[in-house]
Amino acid sequence: MKPKYNERFNQPEGTDDRPEVQQLFNRLKVHVPELTRLLEQCCGHWGYEDPIYRFYHQSFKVYALQTQTMQIVAALQALRPEFPLNAWFMQIVTEGTGKTFVNEDNQRWPTVTRPIIEAFFHARYFLEMAVKYGTHLRCSPAQMPSGWAAFLELYNLR
Repeated sequence: MKPKYNERFNQPEGTDDRPEVQQLFNRLKVHVPELTRLLEQCCGHWGYEDPIYRFYHQSFKVYALQTQTMQIVAALQALRPEFPLNAWFMQIVTEGTGKTFVNEDNQRWPTVTRPIIEAFFHARYFLEMAVKYGTHLRCSPAQMPSGWAAFLELYNLR
């Protein structure tokens, strides 16, 4: 099902014309095809359905989700490589990546693995917003939908 978008956000009137936002928007437009492919991977059976199931099944395979999370982070960072991403986002990513399974993790499964899932969900959200608004906006609106505003927060531009 294709989501509906409010047309008023596609109008050139009320454009956010800050140079740093325009630069990000232009880079986003260029990278939409590769971001779309990455999002498709993150929504498919092996990139989404199975890894989340692995959390509930208490399978060490949930640890593989960290690779996908880092791929998303790298793709998002590449849109504005000269500046750091939002500190809260990066804290979530840091707490949910770099983990290696050890048998003792089974005794504290949710405590150890929920950060992996959380980091993936946050990264996937921003990737989804990048694809959604990179595809549907003609300009960066001054009066913005929440998803675009969140996307700008990721880059500390809100």
